[in-house]
Amino acid sequence: MKVKTSTKVLIIDDEESLREGVERILSRINYEVLKASRGEDGIDILKKEHVPIVLLDMKMPGIDGLEVLKRIGRMDKGILVIVITGFATVETAIEAMKQGAYDFIPKPFEPDQLRIVVNRAREKLQLKLDAIKFEEERKRTLAHLHTEKSRMLTIVESLPNGVIVTDTKGKVVLANPASYQHLDIDFRLEPGCHISKYVPDENLCELILDIADSKSCNDDVFSYELALKNEKYVLAKGRPVLGEKQECLGAVLTLMDISAMKVLDHIKSEFVAKVSHELKSPLSTIHEQLALVLRDKIEDTTENNQHILYRAKEKTQALISTIGDLLDLSRIEAGIVFREPEDININNLLQSVVSFLDTNATSKGQRLILEKNSQQLSVVADPIAIESVLGNLITNAINYTQKGGEIRVSSEMIEEKVKIVVKDNGFGIKEEYYKQIFERFFRIKNEETRFINGTGLGLSIVKGVVDSFGGDIYVESEPGKGSAFSVLIPCQRQI
Repeated sequence: MKVKTSTKVLIIDDEESLREGVERILSRINYEVLKASRGEDGIDILKKEHVPIVLLDMKMPGIDGLEVLKRIGRMDKGILVIVITGFATVETAIEAMKQGAYDFIPKPFEPDQLRIVVNRAREKLQLKLDAIKFEEERKRTLAHLHTEKSRMLTIVESLPNGVIVTDTKGKVVLANPASYQHLDIDFRLEPGCHISKYVPDENLCELILDIADSKSCNDDVFSYELALKNEKYVLAKGRPVLGEKQECLGAVLTLMDISAMKVLDHIKSEFVAKVSHELKSPLSTIHEQLALVLRDKIEDTTENNQHILYRAKEKTQALISTIGDLLDLSRIEAGIVFREPEDININNLLQSVVSFLDTNATSKGQRLILEKNSQQLSVVADPIAIESVLGNLITNAINYTQKGGEIRVSSEMIEEKVKIVVKDNGFGIKEEYYKQIFERFFRIKNEETRFINGTGLGLSIVKGVVDSFGGDIYVESEPGKGSAFSVLIPCQRQI
C-alpha cells in the first residue's frame, strides 16, 4: 500500500495556544506543521525549508502580517498564504488578497473550517503539479504521433469530444463516434456526405464552408453554441486544416456537450440572488447602527453605544461567515470527499466534540450535557466526516436555543446502527418545515430566530454526509419546547 507523503504547513502566530491547536488538528490529517511566533522567525524558516502552505496572523509583535506577506511574495517560491486574523474585516481580507494571499480564515475558527481551507490549498498545489506532469507526458506522446498514423486515428476515435473534418467543398472525411452522439446523428450515416447531413444548423454549416473554402487561410478559431432537442447544448469550435504551405485543406470542427454547464449556470444565478439578499441585510444593519452611534454619541449613554457596536460586530462576523461559505461553494457543489474509513469509538468522539463546543454553550448560559453510554459504540467511517455531522448538529442546537437553555447529547445501539440524538429545549420547528430545513440555504425566519447568523448550509451538509454512509436523519420538534435531531449510522461501511 502506497503511503501518501505529508505536506508541510508553517503557522506564524504569536498565540501559543493557536499554534498548538493548528498543529494538533492538521497533524491528524497528514500535515507536518512548523511553528513560528514572530514574522522574522517565519521568514527564516521559509529560507531554509520548502514549505508550500503558510498560515499567517495579521497582528504580531515585530513586523506585521502584511509585511511578512510582501517578503514571502518576493521569495517567488509559489507559496500559498492563508491569512488568519482576529481583525477579520472585509477590508483586511481584500488588502491581504491584493498583496498575494491565497485565502483567509477569521478567528475564532472551528477545526472543520481550518481543514477545508488548508485542504483546498493542498489541492491547488497538486493540480499545478499534475498540470506540469500532464504537459510533459503530452509532449512525449505527440512527438511520436507522426510515425504512426494509426495511433492518431485511435486517439481521435476515443476522444470524449466530437471531431468532424471536411474537405474544401464541405464533404465530411472524418467523424468520430462522439460527434455522432453529441449531434444525435444516425450511426448508419457514414462519412462522405455533405456537412449539412450531419450538422442540424444552417448557420453553423455556412461558417464551416466559409473556413474550408477560404483562399487566404489563417489559423483563427470560431465558437458557436448549438441548442438541440431535450434541453441539450453543444459548443462547437471550428478552425481550418492547414497544409505544409499554409494552404487551406478543409475545416475541423470539435464538439463539446455543455448541457451540465448550462444547468450549473442556472444554479449559480439562483445562488447569487440568494447570497445578494443575505449580504444586503447585515451590511444595511451595520451602516444604520454605526450611523446612529456617530450621530448620537454625545447624547447616548456608554452602555447603549457598547450594545449597538456589539450588534454591529455580530453582523460583521455573520458577513465574514457568509463569505467563507461562498469560498467553499464549489467544494460543496462537487460533493464531500472522504478519507479512508476507520474504526471510530463514538463515545470518545462525542466526548471530544462536546468538550470543544461547551465554551460556546457556556457563553450563552446554556448547559451542554453528554449522557454517557456504558456500551462500546463504534462505526467504520471517516472520522472527520462524523465529527462534522456531530459538530453541525450541536452548534445548530446551541444557536437555536435561548440563553439559559439546555442541550443533551445521547447515543445508543439499535440493531446494527449507532443512534445519536441531539436534543434541546429551544425555539422548536413547525412540522411543515421538517423537509425544508435539510435544503441548502433554507432558514426559518421569525421573531425568535431573526437575529441568528448563518447561511442555512449546516443541516444540508449533515444530511449529505449521513446519506453517503447509508444512514438516516430525522427530526422531532414542537414550537416553543425544543427539537431532537436523531442520526442513525450503520456500524459497518456500506458497499
